[in-house]
Amino acid sequence: MRVLLIVACLISFLFSNICVAATAQVGNTGSQSQEQSQSVDEELDDLTDPTQPQPQANGSDIPPEKVYTQAEYEQIYRDLEVPTFTFIHGVDPDQYYDMKDAAWSPYPLMRLNSPIYFKSITIEPGYYLLTPRQYKGDWYILFKEAGKVKYTIPVFEKNYTDPMYYHNNLKEVEMKKSQRWMVKFLNGVGKYFKRSKRKPPIKTNLELTDLDNKFLLIEVYYGSMRYKTIFRTEKF
Repeated sequence: MRVLLIVACLISFLFSNICVAATAQVGNTGSQSQEQSQSVDEELDDLTDPTQPQPQANGSDIPPEKVYTQAEYEQIYRDLEVPTFTFIHGVDPDQYYDMKDAAWSPYPLMRLNSPIYFKSITIEPGYYLLTPRQYKGDWYILFKEAGKVKYTIPVFEKNYTDPMYYHNNLKEVEMKKSQRWMVKFLNGVGKYFKRSKRKPPIKTNLELTDLDNKFLLIEVYYGSMRYKTIFRTEKF
């Protein structure tokens, strides 16, 4: 009996030493991994170019929204250049793709009662469909009249639209009970016959803000993006 107790004690002692050694080895491995990870992070930081826009949390390289001062708005206006390119016969070639599935124009409509100015360009009173377009990497707002491009104005900031913006700022279309039933019927038909299902139109909006010193800020909301451009309400 005494021999069995001695043997059990020896086995317990040996097992405890093995566990302690394994724990120490795991701890050393963890610390080495952490040091290697920190070293890799430092190398990546060294490779990062601070002059280039870095991806945001959503994976985009579009910078977060900036709040401008009046002086910054005025400097932006001075720095923007008048576009030198034009559209052949005033036709926007991408307009067909925007409107092929729409029953009406998807672009926000602006009614201008008095002229506004961008450098040497005078935008006369009238009705204009504002269309964001990219040309050689830069963005512009096209002022269209009767479907033709009449003015081209540069955009100074492009950013994402707040996900709740349209819900909070655009009223839902009021419908009678019969109209709501008709919409439900059409949606039910479209569930089984995809070709007959109408696609929801892209959501758009337009905001104009008067700034100090006779400046005017125009923001065009088009789908998930927002485009800003700036004008004068009086010539310099």
